[in-house]
Amino acid sequence: MSGAPSDVELLAELARSAEGLREAVRAAVVGQDSVVDALLVTLVARGHALLVGVPGLAKTLLVSSLAEATSLSFGRVQFTPDLLPADITGTDVLQEEVDEAGRTRRKLAFFPGPLFANLVLADEINRTPAKTQAALLQAMQERKVTVGTTTHHLPTPFQVFATRNPIEQEGTYNLPEAQLDRFLLEIHVEYPSEAEEREIARRTTSGATPKISPVLDPSTLARVSDLVPRVPVTDEALALAVGLARRSRPGDRGAPKLVTEYVRFGAGPRGSQALVLAAKAHAALRGEAACDVDDVRAMALPALRHRVVLGFRAEAEGVRDEDVVRALLEK
Repeated sequence: MSGAPSDVELLAELARSAEGLREAVRAAVVGQDSVVDALLVTLVARGHALLVGVPGLAKTLLVSSLAEATSLSFGRVQFTPDLLPADITGTDVLQEEVDEAGRTRRKLAFFPGPLFANLVLADEINRTPAKTQAALLQAMQERKVTVGTTTHHLPTPFQVFATRNPIEQEGTYNLPEAQLDRFLLEIHVEYPSEAEEREIARRTTSGATPKISPVLDPSTLARVSDLVPRVPVTDEALALAVGLARRSRPGDRGAPKLVTEYVRFGAGPRGSQALVLAAKAHAALRGEAACDVDDVRAMALPALRHRVVLGFRAEAEGVRDEDVVRALLEK
């Protein structure tokens, strides 16, 4: 009787599955390879991701395709200014039932909202007010929601992939730093190349519907995801991850000039934790047995840029959060 697969076997299985997932997503989405890789890192690290990009760049299609390729349940919430917490968490409904004696009784029954899915797309997350964002914050942090006096646990895995439009600000609300900090990665979705845009125009106007075949089942995904925290990290990589987070704080003695002049608050300890976990996932997806400095460097920008809070001077002079992280990497 064969035992459980070893970590070496799981690493090989994860690397094969990652390539299969990339091919499955490519059946529906043209290009965006770096975005797909970042989504895979988020998926196997069991984190949440914030996708930032203008409309029409297939952000929704990317997430739904990933859910199909992994056979995970998919829920979508279109955030609007009038959205209430109960619209996403679910609500208690008074129902009547007749017992065997013919007597009518009333009871409260819970009807779950769209958060009760494995992969949840929170579309235009910054369009909803703070009260609804707070309900989502509990779900992201604790993997459960409270309705009335009852707490309901969300399915496993539970991951939020949120989208945000960076160019349209009217009718939007700023995401609180506490919520931004819960996202493992902030992934920027850029315009496709000219060749990719030609292929998009050809493929999407042909009338054909792409078919995505499942590559991973939930049980296999759970096994390979359990592996990620066990991936060793070198001392140099750990020191780099912690050093990047600490140097992003203006009060740190080793902070570079760009940080002391333009940053109000830097990444907290959750930033270095997220960077190490993302780097481990990045290494595991390549089938590597350990996480090194190159993995930390590859994940530094998406793991740290949304955790750097800039001051008014930075906005006035056009300094961006990614400029700060790149300066830290260069230093």
